[in-house]
Formats: sequence, structure tokens, C-alpha cells
Amino acid sequence: MRPVVFVVVATCLQSVLIAQNTTPELKLDTGKEIYEAACIGCHGPGGKGQPESTLGFEKPPQFPDFSDCNGSAREDTFDWKATIHQGGPARGWSEIMPSFADALTLDQVEKVMQYLRSLCSESAWPLGELNLPRAFATEKAFPEDEWVLTTAVNAKGAGGIDGELVYERRFGVRNQLEFAAPYGFLQRDNNSWVGGIGDLVFGYKRVLFQSMRSGSIFSLQGEVALPTGNRLRDLGSGVTTFGPFAAFGQRLPGLSFFQIQTGAELPVNTKKAPQAAYFHTAVGKTFAQDHGFGRIWTPMIEFLAERDLVSGARTNWDLLPEMQVSLNKRHHVRASFGVRTPANNTAGRATQLMFYVLWDWFDGGLREGW
Repeated sequence: MRPVVFVVVATCLQSVLIAQNTTPELKLDTGKEIYEAACIGCHGPGGKGQPESTLGFEKPPQFPDFSDCNGSAREDTFDWKATIHQGGPARGWSEIMPSFADALTLDQVEKVMQYLRSLCSESAWPLGELNLPRAFATEKAFPEDEWVLTTAVNAKGAGGIDGELVYERRFGVRNQLEFAAPYGFLQRDNNSWVGGIGDLVFGYKRVLFQSMRSGSIFSLQGEVALPTGNRLRDLGSGVTTFGPFAAFGQRLPGLSFFQIQTGAELPVNTKKAPQAAYFHTAVGKTFAQDHGFGRIWTPMIEFLAERDLVSGARTNWDLLPEMQVSLNKRHHVRASFGVRTPANNTAGRATQLMFYVLWDWFDGGLREGW
């Protein structure tokens, strides 16, 4: 540990231990009192951060301003509590942030977190607790800053690989722009392969309702898919298609949750592609190692229903059990794997092995936090 870091850690821990153990008249009963005893030396009054001239060291990248709702509201309290309890290095952040495991009880950490939450005075921001784990097919309601690369491989029958690269960018309080580039590779009868890019998709999401009291979040999104793919190679529909949908997320006790997405695909020319409707839902629960502070695992199962809106069409049902896991200490790089299996109408519909890698780029670079 570098000398300046050691001094900062020792000073922070010493101040809170003295306040609790050797100053009887000072009781750290509220989050504000605990913050002013243990945190204000670095993070400053109101959580805005002390100037470097006062700190005596250069601020590390992404030094938090807890009054900035854009940075603080989107973070999950779970991650903040782990950083306070374990210290910055254990969570892939700066080593200047000390561990308070020996200085603060978990109840005191919770009180500090409630105080830090109050420093963002704009209640319209959806909080990070409503950012539920990403499923494969069920779009979530929370607006994100992410790159996601998804791949699906046919497990039997004719060879086939498809997937998409998705870029999501949040802006403002409740908005998100999305760009998706689907791709695919198909095996021909002569065992040769063809492939390419499918229909490019542009989307806009808007959160209409969010409540931490009920644990609910509801959004609407509109998409347009442009006919950039090769229809003859099954890489697109050959027609511009609009895709409105609604997304709903609900927190349940014990880090459980469910999510619902329902929408339609509306091509401008139904002679080239039929209109379709779908209903997706995902149910899951998150588990964390190391007494709730370590790597997270989220098993989920999705129930997927899709139907072309033409006379005589049948609804296709699929089951998709899956597992998401955090790959690094900061939890902003994650992976998931699953198996999508047709539950009915199985002719011509293959079971698929599915994978994705997700990078929440707002929380740092792809190589950071390991």
C-alpha cells in the first residue's frame, strides 16, 4: 500500500473508531452523523467530494459525487454497501477507499446508504434497485448504458448461428436510445455456410412509471427495423418493420423478481412479412457469494409466446432456462448462458444454446474492475 493511501485509510478508520468508542457524548445514530464521522474527510459536505487541495492526493477516476443523480441514482444500494463494508479494491474500485468492516456495523452501513440516497433530491430518477437482471428475450424496463453481444447456436438439425450486437445509451432522467445489429450464419444443403448482417434496429425507450415503494417500473419502447439484411438468406424480412412494446419489472422479496414484455411487429408491407404479436416473461432470483458481498449468480426462466397475426396461425411457446453471472469484482461485466427449447409446434424450430456477454460501460472500461 502506497504511503498516501495508508494515511487516508488510517485516518478514516481512526476517526470513526474514536467517535464510537472513546467519545461517549457522541452517538452515531443517524446516517448523517455516521457520514460526517467516517466519510466527510474524503467525500466532503453533501457528498460532493473534497477538493484535491484539501485531500492531499489526486482523485481517482470516477470519484463519486453523491449529489449527482445521474451517477448515484442508477447504482444499486447493494453495490454501495459492499464497497463500504469491503473497501474499494474488493469491488474493483480505488484502493484509497478503505474497508469499514471493523468500524461500522451492517446496520450503520445501511443508515449511511439511506443518507447518501437522500443527497439526490430528484425523485424522478429510477433507482438502481429497479435495474433487474437482463434476460435473453424479455426486454427490461430500466434505461441502460450497455454493450451486449448475444449468440444462439442450433443444437440439432441444420447448422445455424444467429445473434445481435446491441448498444444502449441512456440520456436524461428516463430515456434510452438503442441500436441493434443482428447477424446470422446458415448451413446450406451442400454443407457450405452463408452469413451476414440482418435488419438494423433503432429504438427509443421511455420510463413512464417507477416506484421503490412498490418495487415496480414500467416503460414503453418504439423500434424500427430497416430492411438492410438479405431476405433470401433468411437475414431479414425485406421490409421496414415497426416494433412497439411495453416492458414491466417487479421486485419481489429475497432478491427475486419477474419481468414482462409484450409487443407487436408491424411491417409496412404485409405481403412480404406478416404482422406478429408476442408475450415474454422472465422470473428469477439473485444469489451473492461471500455473505452477500461477492460474485452474483442469477438463475432465471423465460416463458416466450409468439404468434403471426394471420388466419390459422398458431402460437409458438418456448421455454428458456438461463443463468447470469458477474465476471469481475465491479459486476459491470456479466455473462449468461441458456437453452431455448420449443414447447410446441416443434417442426422447423430448433433447440438453441444461447450466450451473451454484457458490459455496463457507464461503470468503467471493459478492462477495469477485475
